[in-house]
Amino acid sequence: MHNAYFHFAAPANEPVYSYAPGSPEKVALKKQLSAFKAQQADIPMYINNQEIRTGKTVDLRPPHEIKHKLGHFHMGEASHINDAIAAALAAKEQWAATPWEQRAGIFLKAAELIATKYRYHMNAATMLGQSKNAYQAEIDSACELIDFLRYNVHFLSEIYKQQPVSSPGVHNRTEYRPLEGFVLAVTPFNFTAIAGNLPTSAAMCGNVVVWKPADTQVFAANMFMQIMIEAGLPAGVINLIYVDGPQLGDICFSHPEFAGIHFTGSTAVFQHMWQTIGQNIKKYKAYPRIVGETGGKDFVLAHSSADVAVTAIALARGAFEYQGQKCSAASRAYLPSNIAEAVKTRLLAELKTMKMGSVEDFSNFINAVIDERSFDKITNYIENAKKDPAAKIIAGGNYSKTEGYFIEPTVIEVTDPKYVTMCEEIFGPVLTIYTYDADKFEEIISVVDSSSSYALTGSIIAQDRYAIDLATKKLVNAAGNFYINDKPTGAVVGQQPFGGARASGTNDKAGSMLNLYRWLSARTIKETLVPPTEYGYPFIKEA
Repeated sequence: MHNAYFHFAAPANEPVYSYAPGSPEKVALKKQLSAFKAQQADIPMYINNQEIRTGKTVDLRPPHEIKHKLGHFHMGEASHINDAIAAALAAKEQWAATPWEQRAGIFLKAAELIATKYRYHMNAATMLGQSKNAYQAEIDSACELIDFLRYNVHFLSEIYKQQPVSSPGVHNRTEYRPLEGFVLAVTPFNFTAIAGNLPTSAAMCGNVVVWKPADTQVFAANMFMQIMIEAGLPAGVINLIYVDGPQLGDICFSHPEFAGIHFTGSTAVFQHMWQTIGQNIKKYKAYPRIVGETGGKDFVLAHSSADVAVTAIALARGAFEYQGQKCSAASRAYLPSNIAEAVKTRLLAELKTMKMGSVEDFSNFINAVIDERSFDKITNYIENAKKDPAAKIIAGGNYSKTEGYFIEPTVIEVTDPKYVTMCEEIFGPVLTIYTYDADKFEEIISVVDSSSSYALTGSIIAQDRYAIDLATKKLVNAAGNFYINDKPTGAVVGQQPFGGARASGTNDKAGSMLNLYRWLSARTIKETLVPPTEYGYPFIKEA
């Protein structure tokens, strides 16, 4: 048993590689893309660190090249869900008792493996499986995932150091236990970093996890799980399964050892989960922790003093990077009448320069949306706008799913700030613009605040500091991540903890101590050094 206190200092954010022409990282990444495409992966589930293959396979195809088969993964059923829960619970006691510095070493090694040996594996898997260009993959599946692992180790070490005061004759201390039972992690397609962070942040705290990724993210999820096992993750701590979502919920939310859900996905699914957990509350050993981030209808509000170029580029990047499939993507814009035409002219000029196609051609800024279901949903909004006299498509509007699920960056202009595409989450490369009277800035702030049930991200673009201050105050509940003179995307771990409220989730701020507290259960211990031997207090004596 050691007698030292270990400190994990705050890390620096992982440097972002540029993938400039002729750079060694560009050569290495293209080589890995070719390697993945030259083989067909046979991807198992991982229960108790054992590879599980069922023979019931689902093909994996790049969204931008649907005729090519990357491989397949093995679907599980109810028995595999139960096996994963059993494996997690069997591993729980030893994992919870493992010294913190030993647990931390696993996640720090995983971060180092991603930063070095497997950087291009992670990026190439994300590019091919989720149709991300090289830069979007680099900031996600390399840098952000590395940052989550390193910063969470630091944050958790800071939490463990927090101790209560002790009065004379008493020694107080606080232990931070994992939750009692297993944690379920359900992760989305759009960020490999989120898919890696949701199970590992809970596991880092000493919890055991059942992890279900989105089917469309399995290619990169499998790569990450292999890295975690190589880093020394003990059997049963994280169990990766590919199963039917409703069946997963039926089994996990009925289990007495269900301790919590770490979720990123749709609002409707999260609300159904919450409702089910509430209905089953008497079944559980303890009240489950419910942590979720569920999407947004993110805004850019420009003031009459806004710089035209700054506004146009914030919209171009914020709305169309990764095809608008970020829960933080700019989806609705409010432009003042004095600069609206200039902003639209600059924005449309920028869109004309954006190339669309395969991720393997690094000159393509735009790639494909994730799958046919998403394609059909997004294009339905576009078709409805084409038919509606209250809307006008001023850029894009074309699409095809012959080779892949390609949708042009589309800009819709409306005359009603409550038009459907100004209010509903689309989750695709569609931006809707409304022009307001430049003299009615305060009125439009109220419209921004009330037009959507979401409250994830938003930005104010202005040079007038009074306008910035007014918007910041009035929109205090409209966005959990608020940006000034920037696009509403691109939160960096350790710099802008991420999460929103209202219909956007529980605002537990991934990438900060706030999230980690949710996976800990504190126990306070008081030790009286010299206990009393009589019941009486001085007040009972009269003289």
